[in-house]
Formats: sequence, C-alpha cells, structure tokens
Amino acid sequence: MKALQITEPRHCEIVKIPQPSPAPGEVLLQIRKIGFCGSDLATFQGRNPLVSYPRIPGHEISATISAVTSGVPEMLVPGMKVTVVPYTNCGACASCRRGRFHACRYNQTLGVQRDGALTEYLAVPWQKVIVAPGLSDVQLALVEPLTVGFHAVDRGRIEAEDTVLVFGCGMIGLGAIAGALYRRSRVIAVDIDDAKLSIARQIGAAHTINSKSGDLHQQLQALTSGHGPDVVVEAVGSPLTYRTAVEVVAFAGRVVCIGYSKEQVSFATKLFVQKELDILGSRNATAADFERVTRYLAESRFPVSDVVSRTVSPEQAGEALSAWSSNPGAYTKILVELDVN
Repeated sequence: MKALQITEPRHCEIVKIPQPSPAPGEVLLQIRKIGFCGSDLATFQGRNPLVSYPRIPGHEISATISAVTSGVPEMLVPGMKVTVVPYTNCGACASCRRGRFHACRYNQTLGVQRDGALTEYLAVPWQKVIVAPGLSDVQLALVEPLTVGFHAVDRGRIEAEDTVLVFGCGMIGLGAIAGALYRRSRVIAVDIDDAKLSIARQIGAAHTINSKSGDLHQQLQALTSGHGPDVVVEAVGSPLTYRTAVEVVAFAGRVVCIGYSKEQVSFATKLFVQKELDILGSRNATAADFERVTRYLAESRFPVSDVVSRTVSPEQAGEALSAWSSNPGAYTKILVELDVN
C-alpha cells in the first residue's frame, strides 16, 4: 500500500509499505482523511526534536473500519466511521498510575515518535477507536486537534460563570474556544490575524481582539469591569503571550498552558503569589475529551469550510507542507485525502 513519508527535513516521498495485518484485539482501518498538525509541519521543517527520519506523519484521523479481529467488541463492525486516539501509554509511570494516561511519560504519538496514519490502512487496538457515525469524514479529521483545546478547558475547570481569554485562534485555540463555549462561558479571543478572529466569532466568541491594533490590557479591563479574565488559555507558545497571560488574568485566576515556547520564558513571579494563581499545563486529550468533541461537532454548526484551508492528495502533500512553512498564517487546517482503489 502507499504511504507518505517525510524522508528528511523538507523532503517527502510516496513510498510502498506492507499492508498491516491486525492482531487479535485490533481493528483494521481504511484511512479517509488526515489532518496536518503543527507537529507535522515541525517535522517537515526539521524542528521536531521528538522525530527521527524517515517518518510517516499523521495523527488527526478520519477512517472507516475495514475489518475486526477476535477480542474486538461486537459493537465495532466494518463500515463504521471512526477516529482514533493516537497516543500510547505505558501503564506504569507516575502519570499512568494517577489515571492520566494521556500524559504518559513514555507516550508515543502516531506520526511523531512512531509512524503515523498517512497510509491507506492502519491497524490499531480497538480501545483507541472512537465511533462517530453522525460525523462527516472532514469533521472526523478535525476531532483530535479540537480535543486538545477541550482538554485545556477541562484542566482549567472552566464553568458557565467564567470569562475566558484564549490566546491564539489556530486549530488548538479554536478547540479551546469551542470547549469553553460548550460549557457556556463567555469567551474573549485574541490573535493578530483578522481572518482567524472571524472564525472565532463564527464559533461563538463574545469578543475578539487583534492585539496588534490596540492596547490589549486596556480592552480587557473594559470587557471585565477592571478585573481581568477568570481563565486564560495560552495556545500560541510565545514568551510574550505566556507573560501576558500571567499579567492580565484576574486575581485567583487560572492560566492553562498548551503552547510550547521555543525560547526560555522569564516571569515576574510576584504575580504568581500576589494573585494566588493556578498555572496548569495541558497535554494531549483523554478519551472523554474525544467523546465530548464528537458530540459537540454533531450538535453545533462548527464552520468546517472556513477552518479547512486546503485539501490535497498524498502526492500534493509535500508541496502543501512547503507552502504552509513559507506562510504559516495563511493556513488553519490542511487535510490530505486518501483514495483507496
């Protein structure tokens, strides 16, 4: 079968690999669509420290069940539309012992530490399969990136009475906005791209701020009666937004960090103590987050057509990654469509 392989930084090839034979307890999936993640872009650029080459990318998965094996529950049958929880867990590290399997110390995400799903077929343990028959192939490919934002909302204990500021309206930030709105909170979205802020408004953000075009602190004070937002979700990964999150959040507020900063971040720690802040990391997502996102997509009018910037074939994927690398702001989500004959 064919697969897309990033053989070295900035070079992709279509390669032939054996079709997997599912072991007992596994399902064989026919891949329909794959979403490119920021980690895939970093792999293409040679900036992902977790990746060795060659690597097959892809962990944002839309698929149908092609075959099942012994040990798979009867509820899973060929033809079902599914997505996949793309993480592994060891079961023995400190995170796993606390039941936080998504944060396993030894996690291997598809397409990052191990070969991913940009192939025609993929075999996975049945426990990693999330059934979502009411969703389209495109929606299924958006589930995983949205779950990362939903998980950040869960980490931040966001409730209906909270005002939530989300820094960054890329796919992960949009997931955080959607997750906060799913809990009926008021959301303020901040970005430097008006097109992405427009998508945030379509999802339901009450207020949007382009931080390049005005005084962010002054606008936040006006929107929050001088108190600041109750929760800030950092989904950019910039030293500036990390520091600003601590500066603008309300006293006794929560700051949830998703973005990875490529540089060291310095803080005035006085604010940690004076405000008695909860500063929380958020990594990956749980199976419960996947279930919540599939329900959300089934119930909502999430602007799929505006989020998906481009759909390409595997043969066009390398060029699409190159274009994204050259102009990151021009893309929210690139999908690769598999055509199995």
